[in-house]
Amino acid sequence: MPLSTLKMPATATLTSDQFYDLCRANPQWQLERTAQGDLVVCDPTDEAIGRRKAHLLIQIGIWNERHQLGTVFDSSTSFHLPNGAARSPGLAWIHGERWNQLPLSERQNFPSLAPDFVMELISRKEDMAEVQAKMQEYADNGVQLGWLMNFCTRQVEVYRPGLHKQVLRQPNQLSGDPLLPGFVLKLSGFWY
Repeated sequence: MPLSTLKMPATATLTSDQFYDLCRANPQWQLERTAQGDLVVCDPTDEAIGRRKAHLLIQIGIWNERHQLGTVFDSSTSFHLPNGAARSPGLAWIHGERWNQLPLSERQNFPSLAPDFVMELISRKEDMAEVQAKMQEYADNGVQLGWLMNFCTRQVEVYRPGLHKQVLRQPNQLSGDPLLPGFVLKLSGFWY
């Protein structure tokens, strides 16, 4: 949901702690940081995205409560990826073993790890190439499964590390197996 990207000169790069402090000092903005150190100011979520994102978050939340395999995060959580970027996926999940290995101080800040699973919903205002590059960045940094949901074109792009993206046209459901055992995302009504 980028609104604009603020180019940062090489002499003005922010440390992870400084980026965290900047985000805390400006809670009215959702900020991300590229691997090059540029700041991305994200648009607020519109009705179409917000309603659909809530629908998806509820489904993975119910699955996670039943299976107790990890932790679910919404788009307000920023993750420091291995390449130096700080990204806030629309929805993320981290396996419990990986999450519990992080020191408490990192769990209370922006975690320095790539989630195991991410989902992004693209809005009409977003540049498709930019969001696709972000999805590839996730896969390149260790995300095991990524779903890019585009309700305007009624398609889902599936990202996995080391594989070409897979494009699905208006699926009725998506399976998270084997990473998310037994998780089936139901998409009836999602496309309209």
